Amino acid sequence: MIRVLLADDQALVRAGFCALLDSAADIEVVAEAADGGEAVRLARAERPDVVLMDVRMPGMDGLAATERILADRDLGAVRIVILTTFDLDEYIFDALRAGASGFLVKDTEPRDLLQAVRVVHGGEALLSPGVTRRLIADYAGRPRGAPAPSTRLNGLTEREREVLALVGEGLSNAQIAQRLVVSPATAKTHVSRTMVKLGVRDRAQLVVIAYESALVTPKWSQGT
Repeated sequence: MIRVLLADDQALVRAGFCALLDSAADIEVVAEAADGGEAVRLARAERPDVVLMDVRMPGMDGLAATERILADRDLGAVRIVILTTFDLDEYIFDALRAGASGFLVKDTEPRDLLQAVRVVHGGEALLSPGVTRRLIADYAGRPRGAPAPSTRLNGLTEREREVLALVGEGLSNAQIAQRLVVSPATAKTHVSRTMVKLGVRDRAQLVVIAYESALVTPKWSQGT
C-alpha cells in the first residue's frame, strides 16, 4: 500500500484528490495538511511514502515545507511531488533543487495522477520530456551571470556526462538507450551510477545539475 500525505490549503481540492486516491486499491491517503507547517509535522508523524505538496499555501509555503522534510534524515525515503498550475510556478525549479521528485499540474487526468503516485513511489522522477522543456525554458529565461566552472562533474566518466546531458534534455531511459545504441538496462545502469556519484535522489535533480553546470545549453523558448 502506497501511503500518501496531501498538502493543499483548499479543502475542496483536498477532498477531490482524496476521493480519487482512496479509490485505488494500492493507494491510501494517511493525512491531510492545510499549510506547509502542518505538512512537515504530519510527515514526521505519519512517515508517508509520497507527499503531494501545493506550493502556494498560507504561513509556511510548499517550498519551505519541501526543504524541511527532505532535510530530515529520518524522512529520507519520502518522495515529494509538487502540485502546481500549468504556468510553472516560480518556485518549481527551487523545489526540484531542494529534492522534490517532480511536479503535477492540478488539472491532471485522474488516471495520470494515480500513475504518477505509483511512478514516484517506485523511485522514478515525474518529469516528462515536454514538461522538462517547459521548465528548462523558464529557468533559462531568468537573468543570471555566466555559470562558474563546476567541479561537481569531475568524478563522472565521459559516458556518464553524456548520459547526464541526455537526462537534462528530458529523455527517458529507453530514449537514452536508443540514442547511445545500448540496451535499456545499460542506460538505466548509467543513470543510476550518475545519480550515486552526484549524490542525488532521482533524475529530477540530474536535470537541475545538467543545466546549472552548463553541461547542456537550453535550446527551447517559452511556448514551444
